[in-house]
Amino acid sequence: MSHTLGIRQAQKQKTRQALLDAALGLLEEQSLSSLGLREVTRAIGVAPTAFYRHFRSTADLGVALVEEALGSLHPLIRTTVTSADNAEERIVRAVELIAHHVATHPAHVRFVARERHGGVQPVREAIRGQLARFAQEVKDELAKDVESEGWSDDDLLMLANLYVDQMLITASLFLEALEGSEQERERVRQVATSQMRLISIGRDHWRD
Repeated sequence: MSHTLGIRQAQKQKTRQALLDAALGLLEEQSLSSLGLREVTRAIGVAPTAFYRHFRSTADLGVALVEEALGSLHPLIRTTVTSADNAEERIVRAVELIAHHVATHPAHVRFVARERHGGVQPVREAIRGQLARFAQEVKDELAKDVESEGWSDDDLLMLANLYVDQMLITASLFLEALEGSEQERERVRQVATSQMRLISIGRDHWRD
């Protein structure tokens, strides 16, 4: 019995992932608000009723895509922030992390960029929640730096949000340069690194 249940659970998970993958592919050409569940189920050859065994609505599917797109980045960002010996190394690692993630998961990055200010409220809220979590995690790590002595929690969170916002901008720039030359991507690296350095310099003198 348990073996049968295990097979069924695995098949259910496989179908759920197929729905997510199909939706992500369809969203390359349209927004979530225009996506119909019949389009998604047709893409993987299942009945529309099968959709509701996994998601309550296309908005619910969109929230799952946000988790898939951003959820896995939390440990990577924490590692990037904590393992660096200094601000310069932290900046270089962050830019490389973004470049790699965009190159590896362009459809996810494009989805988040489009839906962050899109027309589906639960998805906007899910993205906002993930970004707030990133900011809190970065803030907690920045608080451990010697340079953060005397900083208030509000100021540290403001600094963390600046870094997170800059990472989003950098991801968009790498996405635009994805089909371009290596020179274009190198230019994005240089600009992103300089902009984060500017934030870091501002940090050094914020309490002057």
